[in-house]
Amino acid sequence: MLSWLRQSHRRALAGPRTDRQRHRSAKCPLRRRSSRPVPRRTSLRPSPQSREEAEGCAGNRAGVTPDTENTATYPGNMKILFVEPAIFLSAFAMTLTGPLTTQYVYRRIWEETGNYTFSSDSNISECEKNKSSPIFAFQEEVQKKVSRFNLQMDISGLIPGLVSTFILLSISDHYGRKFPMILSSVGALATSVWLCLLCYFAFPFQLLIASTFVGAFCGNYTTFWGACFAYIVDQCKEHKQKTIRIAIIDFLVGLVTGLTGLLSGYFIRGLGFGWSFLIIAVSLAVNLIYILFFLGDPVKEFSSQNVTMPCSEGFKNLFYRTYMLFKNASSKRRLLLCLLLFTMITYFFVVIGISPIFILYELDSPLCWNEVFIGYGSALNSASFLTSFLGIWLFSYCMEDIHMAFIGIFTTMTGMAMTAFAKTTLMMFLARVPFLFTVVPFSVLRSMLSKVVHSTEQGTLFACIAFLETLGGVTAVSTFNGIYSVTVAWYPGFTFLLSAGLLLLPAISLCVVKCISWNEGSYELLIQEESSEDNRS
Repeated sequence: MLSWLRQSHRRALAGPRTDRQRHRSAKCPLRRRSSRPVPRRTSLRPSPQSREEAEGCAGNRAGVTPDTENTATYPGNMKILFVEPAIFLSAFAMTLTGPLTTQYVYRRIWEETGNYTFSSDSNISECEKNKSSPIFAFQEEVQKKVSRFNLQMDISGLIPGLVSTFILLSISDHYGRKFPMILSSVGALATSVWLCLLCYFAFPFQLLIASTFVGAFCGNYTTFWGACFAYIVDQCKEHKQKTIRIAIIDFLVGLVTGLTGLLSGYFIRGLGFGWSFLIIAVSLAVNLIYILFFLGDPVKEFSSQNVTMPCSEGFKNLFYRTYMLFKNASSKRRLLLCLLLFTMITYFFVVIGISPIFILYELDSPLCWNEVFIGYGSALNSASFLTSFLGIWLFSYCMEDIHMAFIGIFTTMTGMAMTAFAKTTLMMFLARVPFLFTVVPFSVLRSMLSKVVHSTEQGTLFACIAFLETLGGVTAVSTFNGIYSVTVAWYPGFTFLLSAGLLLLPAISLCVVKCISWNEGSYELLIQEESSEDNRS
């Protein structure tokens, strides 16, 4: 009786119990005192249920819940979850590698084709405007050879790039987004080191084809970007946030590529090709160190039993997940997914395919630009990332994503047509103005595609996008280089007119998407309804 009064007095002093305390007492039977005898266990090994209860009670005594404890001790939280520094360094290396490699090959072919020396100190390029001069015919021959070599180099990395991109991004849903980032960074670093050796020892430049083939097995920049976008989508919980976040990444890429393109000509003049390629290798090495030791991964790895899966079963699983991405979707959502993929790939095909032609077009008559003017042109072209980000940020308040994509397609079409008739330096700079919203369709279409699929299918979706971008990019560059080499003699601007006409295909595809009543909120509800139906079945 006396002990009962003492316990009642203690409860009165402690006050009423909260729901959280009742929940802890109910969840942790170790806290209760019972007069029942404890049954004798036949085994000293605790059962899984008792082990979980004991761990939960220990967490409650420490003042944290079991979920919070697991999150706090997860190793990934000790690292940085910002992929932007890796994107910054990779964009710098990619932007500097493109024009340097093209101009290095151009000079090597110029010097090996004829007895003319390439003067790098003059303020004008090695370009002859008089068609009756023998130098004019010589430079036309150099243009054709450079275009054909670019074609061979791009085709050499097609097959290994396709296979590695699809596999690496597909398995990133299970093994983390860092894995494709690391391998693609290793391949880019090996290629840049080989460029340094090639330039320093004056090896035959045809060996670039072999380095492209070997480096593509580790993935390419398309693999890296696909992993980065999937990394970002994993962190975005709201659908509205995805468009802005992807646009911010495009803005960051544009800022880096713009500054790098502006300085690329001064890199060549001040440092030469050897030191410039060395700077690229150093930036890629720093990028690889950051990804390996500082970048966390929001996608946890699977258990070890799935790692020991046979290779044949692993490949079947990769293709099966891609098949189920379209199989499980309703007919309307499947049609929308195919149309958006077709729109993005056709637009990507034209924009990426025509990009290397700009440098060849500017080096040729009648523009005859040197490396500094080419750097200015690349900087203006890269400024479209900044203006596209501002356009998305402003237009998102007054129009839907699909309308922003229309603006980007039609302005790019106008810029292509103007470039085809640009004969002076002023006209070539003015032709860059309509390209201000060229990047808008890329950001918007990626966001629209991510809203159509489930959150567990984002890695598979971006694997499909990266696979199609790799296939379309190499095919586009090869196709446009081949067309330019054939038509440069009678009309160099024909390739730009053709690209303007091809942009009608993504515009028509978007019109079909609009006709089937595209609405962002409706497709979000459609995905939820399909998920609930799957759970019921």
